[in-house]
Amino acid sequence: MKTRHKKLAWVAAGVIGLGAVAALVLNAFNSNLVFFYTPTQISKGEAPHGRAFRIGGLVEAGSVKREPDGVTARFKVTDTAQAITVQYKGILPDLFKEGKGVVAEGRLGQDGIFTAEQVLAKHDENYMPPEAASALEQAAKAEKTLKR
Repeated sequence: MKTRHKKLAWVAAGVIGLGAVAALVLNAFNSNLVFFYTPTQISKGEAPHGRAFRIGGLVEAGSVKREPDGVTARFKVTDTAQAITVQYKGILPDLFKEGKGVVAEGRLGQDGIFTAEQVLAKHDENYMPPEAASALEQAAKAEKTLKR
């Protein structure tokens, strides 16, 4: 094998190696990517089925129901236009209250109930995730437009 052929083989091996590393990194990034959806987007069918995503909005007043097992809770998350039922098995955060902001991460079932694996409550009166604040603002604008 000539020197030129050896160099070309090393370059080809390097390109293949870099391609493999890039493919692995992109695959890991894609599997950990979690999108945010509003209750309105979910009710329109824009959210994926069978894939984890986040839902955010306000906990609807009077919607929190606890199961007899003591750890399972059902509540509705609303963006003032639509509401989605969320089921969570675990201890809810101390700041979790009706009428307050919440972000839940989980999957949407075939029955339309969002099964959360994690529930996050806002930590003070001035904080709301930007996506949730934007979603509430858009829902309020859409509701005004519909009333006209």
